[in-house]
Formats: sequence, structure tokens, C-alpha cells
Amino acid sequence: MAATSMVDAFRRDRVGIASFCVVGFFVVLALAAPLITALYGKNPTEHYGQNGAGLLSPEGLPLLPNGGISAEHWFGIEPGLGRDVLAQLVYGVRTSLLIAGTSAAVVAVIGVVVGVAVGYLSGFVDRAFTFVCNVLLAFPALLFLITLGPVVQTRFVGPGESEPAWMQFLVLVLVFSVFGWVPLAMVLRTVVRSLREREFVEAARALGASRRHIVFRELLPNVWAPVLVHLTLAVPAMVTTEAALSFLGVGVNEPVPDWGRMISRGADVFYDDPTYLVFPGVSLLLFVLAFNLLGDAVRDALDPHTVR
Repeated sequence: MAATSMVDAFRRDRVGIASFCVVGFFVVLALAAPLITALYGKNPTEHYGQNGAGLLSPEGLPLLPNGGISAEHWFGIEPGLGRDVLAQLVYGVRTSLLIAGTSAAVVAVIGVVVGVAVGYLSGFVDRAFTFVCNVLLAFPALLFLITLGPVVQTRFVGPGESEPAWMQFLVLVLVFSVFGWVPLAMVLRTVVRSLREREFVEAARALGASRRHIVFRELLPNVWAPVLVHLTLAVPAMVTTEAALSFLGVGVNEPVPDWGRMISRGADVFYDDPTYLVFPGVSLLLFVLAFNLLGDAVRDALDPHTVR
């Protein structure tokens, strides 16, 4: 019944439904990126403006107006390298969602396990948890991400070699996970500390239920709502941070398509070719805005006391 009422409340939220459709559209783009680019006939790494194609000027700018938009290249071509913008956008959302989705999954697992365990055990475990959380929250995560890239590059990659894509993804996921589980675990600790004094938990203890049974059968089913809300708000934050890091040149490197790096390149050529900045900028804005609105809608649907 509770799930049904939540779905009904969400369906009455027109903004939530619209944001859900937008997020779903981006997810479909990410999943179907190879199929879309195959049907489109372009890939995100080929340099279409070079090799005598006549699409770029000697300065590397598209010869056609509006960034080279044409029937052949629907969103134009990239200044300098001549790569197709639409293909880069489609694979760029794939990159962002892969990193953010993987990080969110790891954050959910760590946050749920630690938060529920600390909330139920309390005592010394709770004091140790508070100390660790305070340390991690005081740590400048963004600066750590910026400095970690060059360290990994010099430590694990030989001179003259480029950092493999899987290593870049792994570093971002690990750092997002290390710092991302703390807010979720702190919320769940508070929720579980409240739930462990409820009648159904006391009844389970009176019947001789084990700690494992109480945690997995009594507490965990009651914490999924804050987990869902947290993840819907954490994913767009991770996407934005990943784009910011790539903008600064310490995130995902070439040749992997990435919105942040596209925005960085677009900023360099904005006065000569503003369209190359507009497409990734608007895409990132729509995605993050829709995901944030979806998170707000989910939170409102799960909170029966929300006044609309």
C-alpha cells in the first residue's frame, strides 16, 4: 500500500513526470549510443574535417555556418579535429552516466552497510564512525581529485605513455565512492537509531530474533526511501563534478568523449564557433536539472507530510 501511494503521489507531480521522461531519454541515449551512431553513420573519434574533406578552414574552424551544421553533420563538427558533435554528445552522456552510475552503486552499498550497522550497534562503533566522517567531510574532495590524476599518471603509467581509459574511470569512481558514502551513512545512522526503538523491533527482540534477522528483515526494508532520494540527488552532483574535472583537464582524457572537455574546448573557440559550446552546455544543464527535479519529486512522493 505504501508503495502504491508513493507511485500515485509521483504520478500527480507533473514536473516529476517530465523530469523522469528527460532522464529516461538521456539513459536511453547512453545505452543505445553504439546503435544510434551506427544508424547515424558517424563515430565520435573520426576526424571528418581533415584529409581533404573541405569542412574546416586553415584555422581549424568549420567552413559552413553555425558550426558546420548540415544534413551530413546534424549538430556540426568540432573545431580543430573535425569530429562529429552529435556522436560526441551521445557518447559523452554514456561516459558521465557510467562513472556516476557506478559510483552511486558503490556509494549505496557502502552507505547502507555502514549506516545501518553503526545505527544499530551504537557505542564505540558510533564514536569511531563520527570521527571518520568528520575527517572525510573536512577533506577537500575536489582538490584531492585534481591532485590525484597526475600522481596516478606518474606512479602507474610509464614515461611517454597515455593513461588508459579504464584507469581514469577507476580513479574517479574510487574517489567519488570514498567521499560519497559519508552523507548517506550519516542519514541512515539517524534513521536506524530511530527505528531500533520502534515496537516492531522490540517485538522481534522479545521473540528471540538474532541481530542478523533484525537488521536484514526489520531495519533494511525501512531505509530504502532515504537511499533512493539520496541517489537521485547524488548522481547529478557526480556528473557535474566529473564534467568540471574534465573541463580542468584532470578528468577523462582523449579520445574518450566527455561533456566537460567539450565545454572546455567550446570556451576556447566561443567567439568564432559558439555552437560547439552551446550543445554540450545545454545537454549538461538539461540532464542535471532534470535529475535534480526528479530527486525532489521522489522525495516529495516519499514524504506524506509534504505540502504541495
